[in-house]
This record gives sequence, structure tokens and C-alpha cells, in this order.
Amino acid sequence: MAQNPAAPSSAGATPKGRLIGYFAMVLGMFMAILDIQIVSSSLTEIQAGLSASADEISWVQTSYLIAEVIMIPFSGYLSRLLSTRVLFTVSAASFTLASIGCALATNLETMIVLRALQGFLGGAMIPTVFASTYMMFPREKMAGATVIIGLVATLAPTIGPTLGGYLTQLFSWHWLFLINIVPGVIVIALVWTFIDIDKPNYALLKGFDYTGLIGLGLFLGSLEYVLEEGTRNDWFADEAIRGFTAASILGAVLFFWRSLTYSNPIVDLKAFRNRNFATGCLFSLTIGVGLYGLVYLLPLYLGRVRGLNSLQIGEVMFVTGLAQFLSAPLAGFLARKVPDPRPVLAFGFALLAASTWLMSDLTGDWQFDQLLLPQIMRGAALMFCIVPINVIALGTLPQNELKNASGLYNLTRNLGGAFGLAGINTIMTERTNFHWNRMVDFINPGRWEVQQYMDSIAGLFGDRTAADQTAFAVKMLTTKVQGQAYIMSFIDVFTLLTILFAAAAVAVAFAQRPKQAPASGDAH
Repeated sequence: MAQNPAAPSSAGATPKGRLIGYFAMVLGMFMAILDIQIVSSSLTEIQAGLSASADEISWVQTSYLIAEVIMIPFSGYLSRLLSTRVLFTVSAASFTLASIGCALATNLETMIVLRALQGFLGGAMIPTVFASTYMMFPREKMAGATVIIGLVATLAPTIGPTLGGYLTQLFSWHWLFLINIVPGVIVIALVWTFIDIDKPNYALLKGFDYTGLIGLGLFLGSLEYVLEEGTRNDWFADEAIRGFTAASILGAVLFFWRSLTYSNPIVDLKAFRNRNFATGCLFSLTIGVGLYGLVYLLPLYLGRVRGLNSLQIGEVMFVTGLAQFLSAPLAGFLARKVPDPRPVLAFGFALLAASTWLMSDLTGDWQFDQLLLPQIMRGAALMFCIVPINVIALGTLPQNELKNASGLYNLTRNLGGAFGLAGINTIMTERTNFHWNRMVDFINPGRWEVQQYMDSIAGLFGDRTAADQTAFAVKMLTTKVQGQAYIMSFIDVFTLLTILFAAAAVAVAFAQRPKQAPASGDAH
């Protein structure tokens, strides 16, 4: 009997053509993940180009994230229905066309629709690569492949703001999308030519779970909206947030009911019966908080506190990406030589906790030198985390569960990022107010120290009236205290992240050692 191409034996070799196709798929995944963050440092320029308000322009990012988070778990079904080759080619082609449309958009409404299409259609590329890695490569070559996809999954969001700022400063914001055209065409051609690892199963159309799909869309789409917009809209004080929360709960009930009772569900949840997979998803959720949360926090500090522009922020952030790239070979070596990935994962989380602990000494005048070591530690830690998490979650599953499970696994990382960002923004708002309320008593003009400071400020403007001098001194003092309250909220967040990652490092000890995945013959 001919060997199933979707389940290579450990003694086999990956054909050169298939390897070319695989790297093209990785490039497509890189494009899809990169576009999550590439616009983040250039929203002001896009806002001006589309004549949008500050509140409206956030939808350029939110629409992409909502659409992508729905597609990621749905992609497992589509991959089984259409085959990996067809789904990935169609996804890459649609993503590229939507990118061209985004570059040509002249109003906000068109941009939002095209960004949603870009996120939804391109979102299938991410989990498909993860599943294909474990389908295409024999076990002795798996370590190198997992390092590659781990590097791409963590590097793309890290360098997104850097690349976005560079393109916008050098050319214009349109190039944030035009940059996808040439790689997109290459991906389409190579994947269609060289990838043929499975066959479509059109029988899945029989009894298609429309109810489950509606539930999935309501659940994840509404949840992503609540997490993205909650902080800006004061959470449940806002009617829209309350409405979308109710829709998310209703969608969740509908989705889980259909997934657990229907014979052909849109998303099969039985992979969670595998303890390794369930544990890996929890760790993936945690690493999502670190990956997207820290990529958000540092540019926020550099922009609002240090006053750097998008290109300068990118130059500082480049250190993390370089550390990830340089630590990838060591992560691959450990993946090959250490049979149990848990010690490596525990070290990765501990190193990540150490990096955020160093950041808890943050002040308002930190520069490149002070940020260097925490960034290097963070970049290396992400690689030491993501590779063993991939192995724990996906390396123990039978072949026939990989496509569906990969979507669920990647969903947890994205949801971790969404929960992390929502939590970070909420904590920063609450703690800034808390610190301000504590310090406001200390800036009472009746205190001798405060009066001395105000007199020193007022003395700089002797040519103004006494009232103007006092008003200016009060404004300067208030601004300074507000800035200190803001800095202290950063410290609080970094402290909480340290506790989270340290707890994850300890929790690794309670995880089960991954068992070898069933042989290919057992998967069918």
C-alpha cells in the first residue's frame, strides 16, 4: 500500500519540492501575522489619509483581529474539506488582493471592510502551517521545523511596528499593504506547484453545521470586539459593550452545544481530551499575553513617555527581534537534544519573568542602554517558550486531529493576546488614577516643599504677572505628577506580568511529560 503523504515515516525524507512549498507557506503565515501589528505604529498617518476620527481609526486594527479570530478555528474544517493546497492558495490569493484594496482605499468604510476580508481570508494560513509541519516532516526533522514556525509566530508581531514605522516614514502608509503583493504572488505560485499532502473531502459538506458556524462567529467576533473596545468605552458602562457581551455568551452556548452534540461539528473539540494538548493551549494562552502585551507596552512607553516617533521606536524594538533570531538555533538544538521539553519551557517562562522584573524598575528617562538587557532576555525567552509549547500541544496528536487542533491551538495564542491587551489597558487606567489620587495630597500648595518647587518654577518667568506665574507652576507640577502616576502604572503592569510568567514556570512542573504521537497508521 502506498504511504499516506500526510503522515511521513520517520525514515523518510521530505522531497525538495515539498520543502520549497513549505517555506512558501511559512512566508504566507509571516505575512498574515505581520499584518496584525504592522499598522499599529502608523494609525495616525492612516487616519489623516482616510479623514477619520481618532476613535474610528482603531477599527482598521479591530476589524482585522475580529475576522481573523473567527477564521483560525474554522480553518481546520476548510482544510479537510478543500485540502491544504487549495485552502492555502485561495487564502494567500485573497489576502494579497485584499491588501491591494487596502492600499487603494480612499475612505474608512472601505478600509474596514477590506481589512476584515484580509484578516478572515488570510487567517487560514496561520493554523494550516502549524498542522502541515507535523504532517510533512519525519520526527527527526521536526525540531528544526518547529523552530522555524516558532520564530515566525513570535518574530512577526515583534517587528511589525518596526517595519510599519519604517515604511510609513520612508514612503507612505499605503506601502504597509503594497509590500504584500510580491511575496503574495510567490507564495501562491509555490504552494500551488509543490504542496500536495492531502486530498479534499467534499463529503464534509453533507450536514454542514450552519448553526455551529453562526455560534462560532457570534462567540469569538463579539468577544474580540469587547476585549478590543472595552477599555476605550469604559466597559459595561457602554451599551454596545453590554450588547456584544450578551451576544458572545449566546454564541458561546450555541457553539459549545453544537460542538459537543452534533455529529459533524464545524470545530471538533475532542482534541482537548488529550491532556498534553489542553496543557499546551493554556501555555499558549499565557505566551500570547506576553507576546502581544509586551509588544504593546514598550512602544507605548517609548512614544508617550519618551516622545519617540514610530521609526525611533522600531529601532529600539529591533533588539528583541534580533535576540529571537539569534536564539533560534539554540532553541532548535535543545528541542533535538532534550527529550522532555518541560525543562526548556520552564526556563523560558523564568527568563521571561526575569525580563519583566527588570522592567519593574522603570523610570521616565530610560533609554536604549537600560532597555537593552530586558529586551534581549525577552527575545530569547519567547523562543525557549514557543518551541516546547508547540511540541507539547501538537506533537502528541494523531494525524487526523492535527488540522482541527492547530486552529484551536493558534486561537488560544490570539485570545491570550486579546485578553492581555484588554487587561493591560484596564490595569493601566485604574492604577494611573489610583496613583494620582494618592499623590494629589502631596502637591497641596500649602506644603512647604510644594511651595518651594512652585516658586522655583515661577522664578523662571519673572516677566509675567504673579497670577500667570502661579498658574503655570501649578500646570507644570500637575503634569509632572500625572507623568509619575503613569510611570507607576507601567511598573504595576510589569510586576503583574512577572508574577504571571513566574507562575507559568512553576506550573510546567505539574504538566505531563509529552508522549510520542501515535504512528501514522493509528491516525486513521
